[in-house]
Amino acid sequence: MFGCCHSTKRLGLWKVLQKHLFQARTLSGADAVNALRPFYFAVHPDFFGQYPREREVNENSLKRLNGYLENLQKPGRPHKPAQLTFYVRQTVQNAVDVKDATTPQGFRSVSFTLNTKDLLKTVLDILSSCSLSTDHVQGSSVDSREVKHGFYRPIRWDKTYYAFTGFKDPEEELEQAQRVEITINSWLESNQELANQKLSNSYPLRKELERLKNELAHQFQLSDVRWQRSWGISHRCSQLHSLSRLSQQNPEYLKMAKGRTVIFTEHTGMSAAGHVMLGTTDVHHHWSNLFERLPSYYHLQKKLLHLQERISHLLGGIEILHMEELQPLLTIEEYYSTLDAFCNKLLKRRVPIHPRSLRGLQMILENDLFMPRLHELGHFHIPTVCDPASLQWFIMAHAQQARERLKRKEELKMIELEVTKAYKDRSSLKRLYKEPSVSCVQMIDCCRRLIEEPLPYLQGMHLCVSHYYSVLQDGDLCIPWNWKS
Repeated sequence: MFGCCHSTKRLGLWKVLQKHLFQARTLSGADAVNALRPFYFAVHPDFFGQYPREREVNENSLKRLNGYLENLQKPGRPHKPAQLTFYVRQTVQNAVDVKDATTPQGFRSVSFTLNTKDLLKTVLDILSSCSLSTDHVQGSSVDSREVKHGFYRPIRWDKTYYAFTGFKDPEEELEQAQRVEITINSWLESNQELANQKLSNSYPLRKELERLKNELAHQFQLSDVRWQRSWGISHRCSQLHSLSRLSQQNPEYLKMAKGRTVIFTEHTGMSAAGHVMLGTTDVHHHWSNLFERLPSYYHLQKKLLHLQERISHLLGGIEILHMEELQPLLTIEEYYSTLDAFCNKLLKRRVPIHPRSLRGLQMILENDLFMPRLHELGHFHIPTVCDPASLQWFIMAHAQQARERLKRKEELKMIELEVTKAYKDRSSLKRLYKEPSVSCVQMIDCCRRLIEEPLPYLQGMHLCVSHYYSVLQDGDLCIPWNWKS
């Protein structure tokens, strides 16, 4: 009996010891991924299919976050702060304590800077910044009392220890680093050499890409060759080589795409805008089948244009648009089905709108929208489920405001072209461009401030205006449009 009691005591002692050992261990990479599941669910690009601008911001930020987390798990790797911006979906969990105004779409923008070498502290910072619960992390990986005072360390020295020995207090250094905001001057100074090296290495591939693109466009009289995503130069070259090999094997295939734009994207088919889509993960067999079916796609496109005209006539002459930069890349079959269902709804419940009263206005049909809204650029976003009577009232009530915004959009485009050219010439940039997620107003503000405050290190560089700082794999410099000096 006493032996049994001793065994029980030893078992109880082992459980206590096991608990403390588990609390004291550092967070592994797999633990970090599990702990960040609520975060990934809130920001995953697949949930932003109807909002390409926000989707691209999240995709780029996730790439940089993953690189940051990988560096933390590899001792000896250089450590640099990461300034990230995410669009976070509003859920019951993260909406309780958030008092910021949210967008009608149900997500909000969150920006934060990571600057710690501790993986656990990084995970907690990410979750806290997005107003997500950290209980599941604190309860499983570390004592929550330790978390409140900084990242976990087995030994916590008194402040007098650092004052007496002259050693630096890691917690104090961390707090100072988090308070320091990245400035464009210091960032360019730190990254100019790396960008120059990558840019120099990319020149042969850039020339090869331009040669391949021009050859294919000229040989088969293509309107343009584009890419949906920001793939690197080497990736783009390999895609053009694949298309070139296909054209050599079956030159008649590409002749069917005469006058069309070819877009390398995730799926093979024809887009709603009539562009030839080549899926980058598909084999030549899929591409060949697409080129053979192009005549039937052209017939469907004629029917689609006729359907657009019919809807436009029913709605007072308003123009029906599909903007690829503002909408997901739909196939022509998907878009035709959407237009057909909407047209049938209008025919069943006709609304009394003068045939030409809404000419000059623009609208976009969306499947995932429930309330009509007027975009800042002047076009209407109309849900396919919208009641025709409610649709008529909304468009009529906002028609004048829409016309003013459309006029302002044209003015802003001209201003953007002027300030972009002025700054590019002044700084001797090789290229100056922006990400699709950067608005016209943001680009104008960025370029005007750059003109007023000339920066060194940019001569001959490729500069991209974005939402974050980064050096791309081919040497392009990314700076946030709202950079600080």
